[in-house]
Amino acid sequence: MFEEGEAMAQKQESPSYDVAVIGSGPGGYVCAIRASQLGLRVALVEGEAQLGGTCLNVGCIPSKALLHASAVYAQRAHWADMGLEGSPPRVNLKAMHAYKRANIETNTKGVVYLMRKHKIDVHAGWGRLVAPGELMVQSQKEKHTLHAKHIVIATGSRNRNLPGIKVDEKRILSSTGALALAQVPKHLLVIGGGIIGLELGSVWARLGAQVSVVEMEERIAPGMDAELARALQKSLARQGLVFHLGQKVAALKSVGKGFAARLAAADSKNAKNAKPLSVSHVLVAVGREPMTEGLGLAKLGAAQDKAGRIVIDSGFATNVAGLYAIGDAVAGPMLAHKASEEGAALAERLAGQNSAVNYRTIPSVLYTEPELAWVGQTEDEVKKEGRAYRVGKFPLSANGRARLMGAGDGLVKLVSDAQSDELLGAHVLAPQAGDMIGALVLGMEFGGSAEDIARTCHAHPTVSEAIKEAALAVDGRALHI
Repeated sequence: MFEEGEAMAQKQESPSYDVAVIGSGPGGYVCAIRASQLGLRVALVEGEAQLGGTCLNVGCIPSKALLHASAVYAQRAHWADMGLEGSPPRVNLKAMHAYKRANIETNTKGVVYLMRKHKIDVHAGWGRLVAPGELMVQSQKEKHTLHAKHIVIATGSRNRNLPGIKVDEKRILSSTGALALAQVPKHLLVIGGGIIGLELGSVWARLGAQVSVVEMEERIAPGMDAELARALQKSLARQGLVFHLGQKVAALKSVGKGFAARLAAADSKNAKNAKPLSVSHVLVAVGREPMTEGLGLAKLGAAQDKAGRIVIDSGFATNVAGLYAIGDAVAGPMLAHKASEEGAALAERLAGQNSAVNYRTIPSVLYTEPELAWVGQTEDEVKKEGRAYRVGKFPLSANGRARLMGAGDGLVKLVSDAQSDELLGAHVLAPQAGDMIGALVLGMEFGGSAEDIARTCHAHPTVSEAIKEAALAVDGRALHI
């Protein structure tokens, strides 16, 4: 938590800044830091008690803490295979949540430190636009005005609700509530087979819950490479997750301490023949929506699309002079690192540089076990374009390091242009795939080809050797299959 008199700005009458950023998540605080590094006077406005936004407080950091802890616990099933004996561990959920909170606190305190280091004034309160270049900041105790030549909206996003299903964060949960359950649920119904649903479903399945995932599409992880998504589904099913694909929750009724859910075909309007399912808890994981209400956008005439996202040009500028927006508040994937890239690029533009974000090389990661990471286009997307392409694939079952880790479920898949061999997309299903994808992002950023990857020496024995093998496979010369 940031302290008055430390990271907060000193009280003064309508202070003036070069840049004022609304929102202290990965987009907002990075924008503020980079602007300060470039010599601009910067204010950061945050209404929550702690800096860091959704990502650090109720998103990326706490979810990865529980994913890591639960993955370590799940490894006990393989101890005997590795010659490890002794009493198996038990789940102390209270202590696990303490571990999670400690990591949140370390990260949020780190942001406070960075604000002090870069001499950024932090204004505690909710920001609202009252005029071009003028911002009202209101907390529970007071309100004050500040002026800035440039105002940046980096307010992030929140969980999207489903009509007729009211989240109470006790038995019907958003991702926030699912990160704070005091007990392992008996049977968790996850509505949505995307990133949030699969990650949090994995956490509770590993810790002992029965988990059922309902997805309206005929596959999990819509938007990801279909082949790797199928492989991931098989792996998660072996871990205990049950999938109801092409289905929707047609009805949900509270019964005793749980719920009676009825599942029907996604395109069905008749719930009479719906399949019954008895569950103890429900997680609504159907995506996120931008937090743009209450900012005063309409008063200034700032354009928004039908989803409530702020409309910007290629330089992050709105149609209101001096007003900009980044991150989840605008169109594009709702990723913390995408917001950070936009924040840094915008700060540099405000300082007179000509910076931009290469959205083609923004990676995505699904932090299940194994992880699924990807960058660029899927095979289906390239095929839809009518572009001639080649594919190279290598299964982790043929990788020595992956096998000894018990991680043979994975697959690396590269898609390249048939004529130029330019790498168009890279998809990795493997342990620590989120770390492995970085090398492929770098290759694509510099216009690399599959042959460039194939000619790059990878250390042995590593899981990353599967990347080299997949690149070799593009030309039909993989060495270990």
